[in-house]
Amino acid sequence: MQPLRPEHTSYEKLPALLQKEAENSWSLIVDAHPQLEELAQDERDWLRWLVAISDFIGWVLRRYGMQAYQVIRIKEPPEYTPLVTQALQNCDNEDNAMAEIRRLRHTQLARLAALDLSGQLSLTDFFTANTALADALIEQSTQWLEKFYRPRWGQALDEQGEILPLVIIAMGKLGGEELNFSSDIDLIFCYPIQGETQGGRQNLEHSIYFTRMGQALIKMLGQQTVDGQAFRVDMRLRPFGQAGPMATSFSALEDYYQEQGRNWERYAMVKARYLNLSEPWREELYNLLRPFVFRRYLDYSAIEALRKMKLLINQEARRRGVSDNIKLGLGGIREVEFIAQAFQLIRGGRERDLQTRSLLPALEACAEHNLLSKGDAAELQQAYACLRKIEHILQQLHDEQTQSLPQEELDQMRLAEACGRPDFVTLIKDLQQQMQNIHRHFLAVIGGEEEMMGEEDSDLAILWQDLLADETAHEVLEEAGVEDAATWWQKINGFRQDVRKRTPGPRGRELLAQLVPVLVELSIRKSGSSDLLARIFSVLQQIASRTTYLELLAHNKGAREQLVLLCKDSPWIAGQLARYPHLLDELIDPAQLYDLPEVDSYKASVHEFMARIPLDDMEAQMETLRQAKQAFQLKIAAADVSKAVHLMRVSDHLTHLAEAVIEQVVIMAWQQLTERHGVPPGRDAHNSGFAVLGYGKLGGMELGYGSDLDLVFVCDDIPDAQTDGQRPIDVQQFYLRLAQRVLHLFTTRTMSGVLYEVDMRLRPSGSGGLLVIQLATYSDYLSREAWTWELQALVRARMVFGHAELRERFLKIREEQLKLVRDEQELRADIVKMRARMREHLWKKHADQLDIKQMPGGVADIEFITQFLVLLHAHEHTHKLCRYTDNVRILNTARQLEILPEQDYHDLVDAYQAYRIESHRLALAERGGLSDQDFSTHINKVKAIWSRMLEPD
Repeated sequence: MQPLRPEHTSYEKLPALLQKEAENSWSLIVDAHPQLEELAQDERDWLRWLVAISDFIGWVLRRYGMQAYQVIRIKEPPEYTPLVTQALQNCDNEDNAMAEIRRLRHTQLARLAALDLSGQLSLTDFFTANTALADALIEQSTQWLEKFYRPRWGQALDEQGEILPLVIIAMGKLGGEELNFSSDIDLIFCYPIQGETQGGRQNLEHSIYFTRMGQALIKMLGQQTVDGQAFRVDMRLRPFGQAGPMATSFSALEDYYQEQGRNWERYAMVKARYLNLSEPWREELYNLLRPFVFRRYLDYSAIEALRKMKLLINQEARRRGVSDNIKLGLGGIREVEFIAQAFQLIRGGRERDLQTRSLLPALEACAEHNLLSKGDAAELQQAYACLRKIEHILQQLHDEQTQSLPQEELDQMRLAEACGRPDFVTLIKDLQQQMQNIHRHFLAVIGGEEEMMGEEDSDLAILWQDLLADETAHEVLEEAGVEDAATWWQKINGFRQDVRKRTPGPRGRELLAQLVPVLVELSIRKSGSSDLLARIFSVLQQIASRTTYLELLAHNKGAREQLVLLCKDSPWIAGQLARYPHLLDELIDPAQLYDLPEVDSYKASVHEFMARIPLDDMEAQMETLRQAKQAFQLKIAAADVSKAVHLMRVSDHLTHLAEAVIEQVVIMAWQQLTERHGVPPGRDAHNSGFAVLGYGKLGGMELGYGSDLDLVFVCDDIPDAQTDGQRPIDVQQFYLRLAQRVLHLFTTRTMSGVLYEVDMRLRPSGSGGLLVIQLATYSDYLSREAWTWELQALVRARMVFGHAELRERFLKIREEQLKLVRDEQELRADIVKMRARMREHLWKKHADQLDIKQMPGGVADIEFITQFLVLLHAHEHTHKLCRYTDNVRILNTARQLEILPEQDYHDLVDAYQAYRIESHRLALAERGGLSDQDFSTHINKVKAIWSRMLEPD
């Protein structure tokens, strides 16, 4: 292909459209600077040719006049460092310094553009000059700032008193000494050692001092002023990205790349170059970072990482429709870079000449080591030079960072003229040929998209990339169907930053990069709610450093889908999975997840769990019991939200599970205590003489998710004797310790949390009563001292653990107390008074939501009505009314006995079941018992029954 350079720089030979553009631009220039009109004709024509092609050169001439012209006409490159030093030496404030920096940048870049556009500068010479200019502006600005702030902050010194610099790691094109005409500069700031500045009005820790210096440098170079800006400074490549510190010590830098460094950071570090740094420190930093970038072994994993990165770039290119982008499109500049850097990362640890930062020498080294044939390397170098030349011209038109071919006729004509082609179409044909050559070599080295895309990869993988712009992320999410893209992106980005702090390790990072986009995609498909995403992230946060669970979710499609569905249907389930990640094991087989045990088999199932653990390993037993309870509870909740089990059966399952756990706890406590003290006379593990009474929801077989257990501990009559162990104690003390041990096992917090919260306030004499009470004393208390509300509680009381003999004694005591004849008016007054007091203390009043338990006409009213019927009529129908402890069956019995009208029965049960369904829904939604549903019909019916039955006129 013919070289890309103009055939002429004659103003007269320009097409009419460009001549017209040149005249308009030149007129504005000479209006501002008439002396330019006095130049020789050939000089004026040359300048007019330049401004016809480049609006940027025209802007520089308008702003700086003869001063700009005198710079532009110089062909030999100046020494930039003394040039910048001289310009800054008389600046006494930052505003003046910034103005000088910008003047130098604009005029010197206009000079380079003039030489490049007119074909007088080779690609490598342009790279060299542009990079040297940027280096000088950066380094001299840094040194000026150090002197400027020295009186205020002092200097950073090492132990020998030598000044420590703000070390600037140039990355990207600047690091590779291949800086574009109009390019961002990618920088990382660091400093050699920790310490404190000396000699200023305010001494600062080095971390603070170098952070402030870095911020001042960014302002010096990047702030927009009336003169524009020198460079857009991009700091996102620093450790931890935008969330990381502005400046990092060498030791912290080393720790980061050893523990946290990822493949794309290795890729970026290939081009790292150190500025503002003396030789001893330069060597130390190089030796510190080299092992991270270049491995001693042949590192074929690098090519897979590059494939993934290129796949994401291709996806983004397609998404944004950048087929005209000579950098990101197929066969673009980026593909040449990937070819060279693949070989650099794979073999750079062994072949030192592959450790070059610049691309063209890297391709030469590939040819020298037969990684590419000399012909292929030459073809890639030629194509790369063609694309970079066009890239520079595109940016020289308007001083904009662009790699997209122009759509406007004027800029198309300018580009063709600067490249020496008769028209834009001809130029495009030449360009397409070069890009086809590049892509052919790229496919041979890296592979095609089918090879890049794995089975589990998501089209949203780009969202997990560190350098993704917010605007791009919003567009990706919107195209995926998200309405509130900003909120979704905030959650994704926040989670990504949080994970960076958790050091998940290389494998964990790989799995998260694969897993998160897939889960985001699933969340969009299943819900579209950012709340779902937040719940999923709360689970992932807990397993970010536990690769076993990440592997489970990454490689088990069914488990992923169950995670999303369960988190969608229930914040409570999501919270359980987040708190107890071992529950994720239950997602492995979705069919098994929804396969609930029969309600009467929970004791056997829990016992099977516990049988795996040695009896003498109490800590493991406690942990396993908690995990078993949580696993079964998750199964129940999963079946509940999927409508695989009826509401009434949900409470049955939860209640029988609690009973199974209570049995294991008592067995464990008995085991511990008897090993030390022996057993009471005539007792053994099967007939311990100890029993547990369940009150409230447990007694009424109406447990919900997260319900407390209302328990009372009772025992058989206690003989005046001691246990038979090596360390005997009184039997009374034995049962007290047994009760204390049971409580301890329930409430001790392990890694898997608390087993159940236990409420003992319903025992005789409440919180001031004995922890365990003999059945005879319990009976006597109920007969002599119990309040009406305690008898109401007794209606719902059951023995949930205990020997058959104790169970029979308890049932008899309960019946005897419930069947006593009571004064109807007095009973009614006590119940109404107690209900009013409860409502006063517990009713959560809310303008737009209902407290379905405590509101008038709510659950508590139905419970009190039920208890009133039992306490009033049990003396007539003892065995029938005292048989059940749950509200629905008691109400059904009352209907059959005709002490409750048929219609009242249906109204109460319908309301109660509706409330219970809502209660479960609220628990799974973690709504705290407040409902936004319309229950007005049920409320009015219950209130009417309450009024007729308990508060008649």
